[in-house]
Amino acid sequence: MAEELVHLTSDAGIATITLDSPHNRNALSAQLRRELRDHLENAIADDAVRVIVLDHTGPVFCAGMDLKESRAAGAEDQGVNEFPALLERIWNSPKPVVAKLAGPARAGGVGIVAACDIAVCADTATFAFSEVRIGVVPAVISVTVLPRLQARQAHELFLTGETFSARRAVEIGLLNSAVAAEALDAETRRYTDMLALGGPKALAATKEMLRRPRPTDMGEDFTEMLALSAGFFASEEGQEGIRAFAEKRKPSWVPQS
Repeated sequence: MAEELVHLTSDAGIATITLDSPHNRNALSAQLRRELRDHLENAIADDAVRVIVLDHTGPVFCAGMDLKESRAAGAEDQGVNEFPALLERIWNSPKPVVAKLAGPARAGGVGIVAACDIAVCADTATFAFSEVRIGVVPAVISVTVLPRLQARQAHELFLTGETFSARRAVEIGLLNSAVAAEALDAETRRYTDMLALGGPKALAATKEMLRRPRPTDMGEDFTEMLALSAGFFASEEGQEGIRAFAEKRKPSWVPQS
């Protein structure tokens, strides 16, 4: 049996999915994609899990598609056919997903980072949309990346394939935060701690709201948002949160220390 390339651990409501294929820079091989998908589904299905963190071993977060596999595969069997479903599952996860990068991401790896709700990295990490330099198009990852980037920056970086810094990745909207390597664990924990304070159903609904196309008519938008707001104020979760605030205690979904 092949050694597992992706691991899932869980502690205090935080599920950590770790890419562990450093020999090929955590490239998106068929095995790694399959295990990442399965662990993601398990974390989403686990009611005890509140937040999901995507982590990695080795110096590189993810180098993109496994080009050795791609060379041996036909046009209909290069991983791109299943990769969209993986990106979509991360993007649509009802639980917040945080990408934690101690090192670089390239191509499909950047697509994964963009699919996450929050992304933090060591300030030494670098990024590149390197597809055009090997004669292919960053088509699939554009679905998750383009909503994050400023248009002018997207044109430049997609067309040139230039490597860019963590600082620039923050400036153009790809990342939330870039910190010194020794502060990466603490910065990730800062985000996961904040995310764990939200009501599980409220977080899922807020994610769905953020993804929702906005109506062109403001009145229609207000009507829909008023109904969403009123439903949650009246919900069991909303009422528990309101009572907890009034009673100066933690709501039931927050781990009690």
